[in-house]
Amino acid sequence: MGPHGGTVAIRLVVVIRLPRVAYCRGIGVRQEGAITQWNDERGFGFITPVSGGSTVFVHVSELPRGVRPVVGTTVTFLPGLDDRQRLRATKVQFLVSAERLSVWARRGVPMAAAVAVVFLVLIGVLAAFEVLPVLAVAVSTLMSLCAFALYRADKSAAIQGSRRTPERTLQAVSLLGGWPGALIAQRVFRHKTRKQPFQMVFWFTVIANCSVLAWIAMGRPIPF
Repeated sequence: MGPHGGTVAIRLVVVIRLPRVAYCRGIGVRQEGAITQWNDERGFGFITPVSGGSTVFVHVSELPRGVRPVVGTTVTFLPGLDDRQRLRATKVQFLVSAERLSVWARRGVPMAAAVAVVFLVLIGVLAAFEVLPVLAVAVSTLMSLCAFALYRADKSAAIQGSRRTPERTLQAVSLLGGWPGALIAQRVFRHKTRKQPFQMVFWFTVIANCSVLAWIAMGRPIPF
């Protein structure tokens, strides 16, 4: 009843909001696209589908383990939704397996690995001829493995925003003979390669370590 005895009609409007799944084209259907934006430090980027449309968010956790993309990498992915109903790429795969090698090549992984292997083989040969102590080879190999693990952990911590490995720790391990492993890790994980002050100190540790080994070798007779 109204204030003057009349009848008041109340119209109830019900708005039904359809879930985003209903209008997100291609949800659950594998699509092809190219990574057109990538923030390696934060571990995310965006994929532009070849079929057109808006770019799709992609997190590093959805990529094949152990491989980081670069802008232009061709991938396939399953469009999905996150907890806030935003479009994102899931189960991302590189379109051609050779692209993995291409990505690593552009990062300088083969060159870094070659330098590390040549160094370790060289000190191994010198140790075999008793020019260097066998302990030098063992320490360098062990420290290289340790350096690789530390770089991997620090890169993961940087992405997740958790506690980082101090830079002085990374440099100390390199100085103690782990620079071959550190060199490979920098390229594989694309970590600390653009930080010039860090790189200057790193290469100083390489020179210092090699100088110490050379000094030890010079104090021993060379049998050939």
